[in-house]
Amino acid sequence: MRRTSFYKCLITFSLLFTVATVNAQTVQWDSTYRPGKYVELVKKFKDDPKSKKDIVFLGNSITAGTDWAKLLDLPQAKNRGISGDITFGVLDRLQDVIDGKPSKVFILIGINDISRNIPDSIILRNYKLMVARIRKGSKKTRIYFNTLLPVNSSFAKFKNHYGKDEHIIYLNEEIRKLNAKNVTVVDLYPVFSDQDKHLRAELTKDGLHLIPAGYEVWSAFLKKSGYLK
Repeated sequence: MRRTSFYKCLITFSLLFTVATVNAQTVQWDSTYRPGKYVELVKKFKDDPKSKKDIVFLGNSITAGTDWAKLLDLPQAKNRGISGDITFGVLDRLQDVIDGKPSKVFILIGINDISRNIPDSIILRNYKLMVARIRKGSKKTRIYFNTLLPVNSSFAKFKNHYGKDEHIIYLNEEIRKLNAKNVTVVDLYPVFSDQDKHLRAELTKDGLHLIPAGYEVWSAFLKKSGYLK
């Protein structure tokens, strides 16, 4: 009896240890994270006059890093980028964009989600939610969804963003499928990739963000592809 009890205890302990180990290895992620200036910028965006002629650029620091109206020579272009933002943050502030009934909205978001270990399936779900909500709330708004840009780890500055290329590639494959939902896919990834599928070094300052030359490439691509007409 004692030996049987001993083995039962041993098995129970082994099971508990296994569960604890699995839980310890589970990657944690947080949907509630918002950048430090999030509230301030959301208020600023809400206070900004809106027009049905607006062309809204919605995203994170990569979107926030330029003056779109000046870059594209389009006074109606509105920058709605917030540095550090994730898909959940975009969803939280999306209604303000929808309420403005803009003519077009360009979306680029997700690289910070990847860096924060938010699962690909959740990011993709959030993409589809964005499309569905815009479709429902502003039927005439044309949706342009950008594929994610590559990163370049040789700069060794944003380590949480590096070594996760497979997530970028997978999400881009899924974004391209949004074409079937009458969403225009703006495929930026090959435009900014070098032969090793890294962000072109001459277009970035840190392996993640673009320098003015990078935005010029972006602008030229949008114009050449007819997305601004």
